[in-house]
Amino acid sequence: MPELPEVETVCRGLAARLEGRRLTRLELRRPNMRFPFPTGLSALVEGRRVETIRRRAKYILMTLDDGGVLIAHLGMSGRMTIGPAEGLVLEPHDHVVFETEDGTAVRFNDARRFGFLDYCRAEDLPRHKLFAELGPEPLGNEFSGPILAKKLAGKLTSIKAALLDQKIVAGLGNIYVSESLYWAQVSPMRLSATILAAEADTLVAAIRQVLLNAIAAGGSSLRDYVQATGELGYFQHQWAVYGKEGEPCPDCTCTQGIERIVQSNRSTFYCARRQH
Repeated sequence: MPELPEVETVCRGLAARLEGRRLTRLELRRPNMRFPFPTGLSALVEGRRVETIRRRAKYILMTLDDGGVLIAHLGMSGRMTIGPAEGLVLEPHDHVVFETEDGTAVRFNDARRFGFLDYCRAEDLPRHKLFAELGPEPLGNEFSGPILAKKLAGKLTSIKAALLDQKIVAGLGNIYVSESLYWAQVSPMRLSATILAAEADTLVAAIRQVLLNAIAAGGSSLRDYVQATGELGYFQHQWAVYGKEGEPCPDCTCTQGIERIVQSNRSTFYCARRQH
């Protein structure tokens, strides 16, 4: 599933081509993806100018000039790619097509159809069921060591599970939690309640740096993810531990190398010697 850096990269690509432009057509090529499309969605969107495109957690938010907000989620395999509308050849899994007044087309392709579109008014967004309980953005000023430490206090789940909890911090997924815990030298098996204040500070710094590095590299491309331009992301070449079971630890001289365990049905990669 695309995580925060991938969604941020897509948002930036879309913003560069769509902000300030009017949407002339929204073609819904099936009645649903993960969920049915909102009733009358095309009529709500067509003719409206795109004011801003930004990210919240793993969601793309397209704010229109009348105060409406189009919400998109890429699901497991979704991609949004930009190209010229003229001569556009659609592929079998292009389920949604946007067109703008300057002849730009955006295709929302999703082979597995776990992605979706939703719509609400900007003033209702904080209370929307998708956003009402989300935690702070890890790259924002509202996320800090003391705030994280407070959220972890008394929690008896693993720190890996806690960081995947979108109520604690928004947008993190399996890849970037594994990478952040590695650079913070924190074992993924540690109980959340045992994380000390200084460790929370270190962990927040590691999370931010990993995310910023990933965004700079255009995200991580495993199977389906591409940038809005169609290019692959390159951060997978910078992973320290994720997907590297049995390989040497890049930052210590341990003999067993990177290990893999399963936590909550998800693979976790870590160095037992470096992370404690």
